[in-house]
Amino acid sequence: MPGLPMNRHAVSMLCLCSAWLACCGAAAATEPASPHKPPESKTVDVVDEYHGQKVADPYRWLEKTDDSDVETWLDAQTAYTRAYLDRFADRQTIKERLEKLYAAETSSPPSVYRDRYFFNRRKGSQNHAVLFVRDGDYKAEPRVVIDPNTFSADGTIALDWTSISPDGSLIAYGKSAGGDERSTLYIRNVATGEQLSEEIPQTRYSSIAWLPDNKSFYYTRYPIVGSVPTGDENYFRKVYYHRIGEDWKNDRLVVGELAQKEEFVSPGANSTNEWMFLTRSVDWSKNDLYFRPLASDEPFRPIAVGLDALTSADLVYGKLFILTNHGASRYRLMIADPEKPTTADWRELIPQQKGVIESFRVIDRRIIINVLEDAHTRIFIHDLEGKRIGEIELPTLGSAGGISGEWDDTEIFFGFESFAYPPANFRYDLKTGQLEKIEQVDIGVNVADYEASQQWVTSKDGTRVPMFVVHRKGVERSGRNPTLLYGYGGFDISITPQFRKGLFVWLDRGGVYASACLRGGGEFGADWHLAGRLEKKQNVFDDFIAAAETLISLKYTDRDHLAIYGGSNGGLLVGACMVQRPDLYRAVICAVPLLDMLRYHQFEIARLWIPEYGSADDPKQFEWLRAYSPYHNVKPGTSYPATLIMTGDSDSRVHPLHAWKMAARLQAATSSDRPILMRMDRKAGHGAGKPLSKIVDAESDQWVFLMNELGVFDQTTETGKPATTTD
Repeated sequence: MPGLPMNRHAVSMLCLCSAWLACCGAAAATEPASPHKPPESKTVDVVDEYHGQKVADPYRWLEKTDDSDVETWLDAQTAYTRAYLDRFADRQTIKERLEKLYAAETSSPPSVYRDRYFFNRRKGSQNHAVLFVRDGDYKAEPRVVIDPNTFSADGTIALDWTSISPDGSLIAYGKSAGGDERSTLYIRNVATGEQLSEEIPQTRYSSIAWLPDNKSFYYTRYPIVGSVPTGDENYFRKVYYHRIGEDWKNDRLVVGELAQKEEFVSPGANSTNEWMFLTRSVDWSKNDLYFRPLASDEPFRPIAVGLDALTSADLVYGKLFILTNHGASRYRLMIADPEKPTTADWRELIPQQKGVIESFRVIDRRIIINVLEDAHTRIFIHDLEGKRIGEIELPTLGSAGGISGEWDDTEIFFGFESFAYPPANFRYDLKTGQLEKIEQVDIGVNVADYEASQQWVTSKDGTRVPMFVVHRKGVERSGRNPTLLYGYGGFDISITPQFRKGLFVWLDRGGVYASACLRGGGEFGADWHLAGRLEKKQNVFDDFIAAAETLISLKYTDRDHLAIYGGSNGGLLVGACMVQRPDLYRAVICAVPLLDMLRYHQFEIARLWIPEYGSADDPKQFEWLRAYSPYHNVKPGTSYPATLIMTGDSDSRVHPLHAWKMAARLQAATSSDRPILMRMDRKAGHGAGKPLSKIVDAESDQWVFLMNELGVFDQTTETGKPATTTD
């Protein structure tokens, strides 16, 4: 998802058709719509000139969120969408099934802070997971530390992030309302539950580095609203020092000189909590890294500066362990003397692997590396000389993460899941080599009834792209199975096997689910990411189109039974693929999307994404953005697939205007009778911290939409009765 340019190992976007120019002056009022006819949307005569090219923007008026005409339009769109989706009686059945699936208790793997084990657990109909702690032993009786379900009656105030002090005695955390992710920082005493006096605003995604005294910390904060020009409160992230109990307004500025306002700075502590690392970045594909003693004001010492690479580090046993893709696209682990920390004195400890080294931990004089190999996880154990001495055997091809453990202990914890393997938490004893499954989700489904396979897709330029395919055992490749294809393809984010509870609603009705690992992601290292960004973004769309064509050629489905889905950067993906190949899919779900790629960087935090997409302010970059920008490539008279565009009114990452403008343009342009729906969630944002009740409602609408469009429902009725065929 478009998020923040964090070091991925440290802790998250053709000339205009003359027909459009001709219609820009028309001003039709927004009118009510029947379930079969969308509201009409007025157009305005707005034409921008980019580097000598004129580009019309007939729905520019929808960018004015405080305009009463926009509210009227949104109400009409909501009424149309609800009239369409609510007519299916099976929606209630689907919602009840989802509620039952999501009611299964889930827990995160423990995070260890000396003799305390912290974890999140959600059960039943709770909107949010509750933060618990176990004292002294990972099997001890847990007690509540923070219950976000008490923040608000409707669940729309969320716990955004947490940071625990080195001894586990205090926890700093962020809260935000309505999904806007603009956190306020609070502190709680873990033993007593006492809420301390701290209440620090503008701490969105704050990075915290606690000092060894457990009474003070470095943290990041954005400018206070009103102290900078409107919009700039989303930038100028700086590092401050805070001592508990003191007025935050007097906090000392530690890092305030920025290369540019979009620079992303983050402090962090090493495993022993003696050293502070500082990451500085203006690009998703590279960062500078510095360090100094935590309890010192001495100047930061450089580790990696000016490299065209991502770098992170830890300092344990008197040595710097440095993970970098400098000179190694899939990363390698280097080692250096803290007195000679720069690249000239690095020594390779663990070379580049077959897979991508995603993270590492130094625990009990061993190095644990998490490797992504062909888009699934392997965990290897090395000694301090870099020699591989073991591997933790995982249950199946899947995804492991959340590796935690104290540097001077012998136990590690991690979570694991796959498409047909419910999330489980494991404990591994480095002394005995024993692996123990602590707990596993039980959703009341016999997972042995389902299977997942990995297929390989050949993209337009010959690149091989992996794709996972999931379905119930016994499903035949009839060539007409209702199939949903998911993709993302951006920001160095890897798409790996995940257990999706709601997916069983689809699989149990004969549906097939596919997930493609596209260029632009991190599945195969830096080169894979770079091959899908900036001027090479079209590669991502080509990969996804090839995945869709492969599902058809392998006889899983056909064009009348294939849907595509993506959110955020993935919303851009499916938007671009829809306008480039509208003939290839029957239905599209486009969630919290980027769609106007000529103006995207002017809203919310989107200037942070210019290194990934480029900017229309640059003549060369304008050309490639204009070539694929979904909003600008909608063509009147085209038969577009059924489309459900989803957004939230509080989204502070991707402005909902993208969804609004695209919906209006598609509704006016399409020549088919398939619906173009715009679903806006009130008091919701990009997705982080979304309460369970809203998740279930949204998923209910998604599955109803897909089942109707792909023939799972009987198309001759509006009762949602399951069909006997997939005709």
